[in-house]
Amino acid sequence: MQFYYGQQMPLRILDEAEFWKHQEEEHTVVIRELVAGLEEPYVETLKKWEEVLSATHQQVVRYIESVTRAGYYLPDQLCNQVLQLVSYCLQQSLEFIKLCQQLKNESAAVSKNPTAKVVLNHIIRESEYFVGIAQVLLYSK
Repeated sequence: MQFYYGQQMPLRILDEAEFWKHQEEEHTVVIRELVAGLEEPYVETLKKWEEVLSATHQQVVRYIESVTRAGYYLPDQLCNQVLQLVSYCLQQSLEFIKLCQQLKNESAAVSKNPTAKVVLNHIIRESEYFVGIAQVLLYSK
């Protein structure tokens, strides 16, 4: 992500959050479809995560619409709400990464599926990318 967006930085980070929350939502489906015989507690957990990530994605979209409508003047309250949402998205991604690591380390079905391990590592790296972006924004304020 480039940092020359100036006034549009809140919109830029929301664009990133929108993309990555949608990706994480899709990743829950990829994992469920890829890992034959995945233990039922993990299947149910992934379904719940899909719902939560979808809700977060929709919330980010609503904020994108609000920031876009605000034009060149972004009220401090809206800017603070964007930062809180990004912080929430960051924490959510960290928890999603933990789940993926747990699947990789504890699921018998995953342990028998080398492709699933590679895909989980890829999913983890992608979520870590968003975490890095969000941390730079949040900690540079």
